[in-house]
Amino acid sequence: MSVLYLVVPLAMLLVLAAVLAFVWAARQGQFDDMRTPAMRMLHEDGEPAPPKPEVP
Repeated sequence: MSVLYLVVPLAMLLVLAAVLAFVWAARQGQFDDMRTPAMRMLHEDGEPAPPKPEVP
């Protein structure tokens, strides 16, 4: 039973750290644009590389 005096405060500190990390990320704008990163892979990167010459 005495282990609860150690585990409960540690769990509360862990939850507090997670909440603070979420608040920090939200204020820094990490969750502002959820659509563009998923669409980025569909855009062309530029011109394709020229074909390699054949070696006889």
